[in-house]
Amino acid sequence: MDVESGTQAGGNDSLELVGDVAGRISTAMQSVIEGKPDVVTTAITVLLAGGHLLIEDVPGVGKTMLAKALARSIDCSVRRIQFTPDLLPSDITGVSVFNQDLRDFEFRPGAIFANVVVGDEINRASPKTQSAMLECMEEGQVTVDGQTYELHKPFIVMATQNPIEMEGTYPLPEAQRDRFMARISMGYPSPAAEVAMLETHGDTSPLDDLVPVTDGETVAKLIETVRTLWTSPAVKQYVVDLITATRSTPALRLGASPRASLHLLRSARAHAALAGRDHVLPDDVQALLVPVLAHRLLLTGETQLARRTPADVLHEIVRRVPVPAAGR
Repeated sequence: MDVESGTQAGGNDSLELVGDVAGRISTAMQSVIEGKPDVVTTAITVLLAGGHLLIEDVPGVGKTMLAKALARSIDCSVRRIQFTPDLLPSDITGVSVFNQDLRDFEFRPGAIFANVVVGDEINRASPKTQSAMLECMEEGQVTVDGQTYELHKPFIVMATQNPIEMEGTYPLPEAQRDRFMARISMGYPSPAAEVAMLETHGDTSPLDDLVPVTDGETVAKLIETVRTLWTSPAVKQYVVDLITATRSTPALRLGASPRASLHLLRSARAHAALAGRDHVLPDDVQALLVPVLAHRLLLTGETQLARRTPADVLHEIVRRVPVPAAGR
């Protein structure tokens, strides 16, 4: 059966494993990221949903630290790419070079060939280099000189970006943003969390003490468990109704894509699994609506002049779209 149609999860044991491993990852990450449990939970949700995560905020609030903490908590291959204006697409995907001994071309993999890829300041690279990520993120493969190479599984890109009004940034193309399952913002820590950060981070980096709590093979199994979580036809229709509403509201000039529907469903399944449920509720869909959809939407000029954000528009849509009745 097609996993997108939804099936019953593989028993309580699988769900318990999801909860156990996710709890350990969360504890490990929160030993590094002070006072941001919701941000950590969303990052783990995207991981279990098999998506990619975009972390957007001003410099110095822990964007890269969050990505590194998630990467280091999993015992798998990790690569970090520092995006700069002179970064080339081949630096990411790899390049074919002539081997004198073999008298033939051989492929040298780029930095994208890892289970977890941390893309630092992705919007400081040129649009051409940003576009090198499109095939990798959508299809889990790279094509160089007509030859296709499969990427490692599991595969997640966690990219950080600075607000586009900051110096030296290029806005991400719509097609690139659409491939990120969710976008989150770190925000400034509370005064108490910042004091705790000074206490724990003042002498050494907490990343130095972070040890892996799971491995890539286990994470791949959890992703498969999440993908087969039961989703009723009514909840799927609710997802479609919400997505359709973004395409018809006069507040937006670009609504959500069909890919966004898939991402919303998959992330809602992960949210339900983390809650220990073997089925998806409308509450799961609503909980992920803003992180999954807000970065894909384009506001009209009138909406911007009214100082309304994509999140404001989505909250209005949630109030307007009927919620399916309880039941499975």
